[in-house]
Amino acid sequence: MGVPYIYSITKPMKYTIETTINKPKKEVVALYDNIPNLYKWMEGLQSVELLSGEEGKKGAKTQMVFQTGKRNMTMTETILVNELPDKMVTTYDADGVHNIIFTEFIEEGTQTIYRTYQEFKFKGALRLIGFLFPKAFKKQSKKYLEDFKRFAESN
Repeated sequence: MGVPYIYSITKPMKYTIETTINKPKKEVVALYDNIPNLYKWMEGLQSVELLSGEEGKKGAKTQMVFQTGKRNMTMTETILVNELPDKMVTTYDADGVHNIIFTEFIEEGTQTIYRTYQEFKFKGALRLIGFLFPKAFKKQSKKYLEDFKRFAESN
């Protein structure tokens, strides 16, 4: 029975989160697709630096540094697909964690549904963290969506 247990630790963690924003899609996406705005809603973001490619375009790599508690966390964002205003697919890589996010914006009258499909893959010691604390990752993802919603609706 050891093999199924090991497999369950290494399986990707997947979930979907969404929120409804009380603004038209065009306005929501304009706020979302604006790097200086990240600092206004993404808690702990310290810096964003383009590493390669053209900002916002497929293939662009960006380094993002976050202050989390007393430590800094550095991750690299890679844009796989940018078909905004409808969808965007990005990956985020940090020590021991690979996250792919499919983001979509769906217009419903004067509101916009902001939905993300997320998949996390863990390496090393973080496999156990991902296995033991999956709700923490989902909670943080939900927080980012809700923080963006508050930002978008106040602008």
